[in-house]
Amino acid sequence: MSGLTAISADSFGLYVHWPFCLSKCPYCDFNSRAMGAVDHRRWRAAYVTELAHFARLAPGRRLTSIYFGGGTPSLMEPATIAAIIAAAAGHFTVAPDIEITLEANPSTAEAGRFTDFRAAGINRLSIGVQALDDRALAFLGRGHSAAEAKAAVGLASRLFERYSFDLICARPGQTPADWAAELAQGLAMAGDHLSLYQLTIEDGTAFAPAYERGDFVLPEDDQAAALYGLTQEMCEGAGLPAYEVSNHARPGGESRHNLTYWRGGDYVGIGPGAHGRLDHTALAQRRDPGAWLDGVEKDGHGTAEEEILDARTRAEELVMMGLRLNAGIDAATFAAAAGLSLWQVIDPAGLARMEQGGFVIRTATGLRATAAGLLMLNGVTGALLG
Repeated sequence: MSGLTAISADSFGLYVHWPFCLSKCPYCDFNSRAMGAVDHRRWRAAYVTELAHFARLAPGRRLTSIYFGGGTPSLMEPATIAAIIAAAAGHFTVAPDIEITLEANPSTAEAGRFTDFRAAGINRLSIGVQALDDRALAFLGRGHSAAEAKAAVGLASRLFERYSFDLICARPGQTPADWAAELAQGLAMAGDHLSLYQLTIEDGTAFAPAYERGDFVLPEDDQAAALYGLTQEMCEGAGLPAYEVSNHARPGGESRHNLTYWRGGDYVGIGPGAHGRLDHTALAQRRDPGAWLDGVEKDGHGTAEEEILDARTRAEELVMMGLRLNAGIDAATFAAAAGLSLWQVIDPAGLARMEQGGFVIRTATGLRATAAGLLMLNGVTGALLG
């Protein structure tokens, strides 16, 4: 992988947001809520309608990826998934090797449903395992056991050519030895991709007040750094090096859809709270499911915000996204995409501080974050941009 690639019509994605879960996880700050009664036919029609709206705004695009996220999209009816995929194929030119990903939870996994998703057109499954320890799963509010998680991954490996799963580390009381043993289990089950996140406390989640009260304690920064270093070492040794802050893959196994985000490509998002980037315009759909549904049925779409991004804002997004990638930012392709030189956007004093701190390094072709910089990504990008 060679840094930030040029932006072209060959990189175009569709994101589909399903906002419902069986229950809300205490660490989750995504736009999701517990599912009650859902009129699946009505929702199916709304997705197809909003997709048609965006297709009119993006004619002639070559679709390289579709990503069903949430929420828990494996709670969608397979017929809805099939209808969205068929509608997308009718609106866009579909790349022969299109990647179509569905997020699934082990608690919603059973052979008939996974088989139905495959028949509907899904060719890549992303499973929210989160932990391979039953006590940790209970702490994280997950509705499945470690045994169920392993069974779901095994099933995915038999039904899908490509599959991934998530694990969360830096949990309360977790030692490097604990994580090494758990990650070793994960690597033994892995296909071509793993997503490995450190537990963070986000405002608005159930964990936030509990953490403030002192109900649990997270590892100190040096402990978290040790876990991060261990993760890199073990994954590289297993042939799944990091290609992004929290994502690891065998060569060619990277998430093409997420790379469209991180490389600054165009994509459209349908469904409550979905975001998009189209022709330098930032788009956001209404977050409330009912309001989104009403908007689509009334106006043909549920768009809440449209913002034309000026060159500076666009360039800053490309810096923040490009530094997430281990390969970093190539200055020439950055200039072609942003219309500004990389060195016009980077604050010289901030860059000097970050270089002295060992967070970023200049390369022969541009700029990339070091391992320490990737660990502290948000602070790095803010300082670089002044």
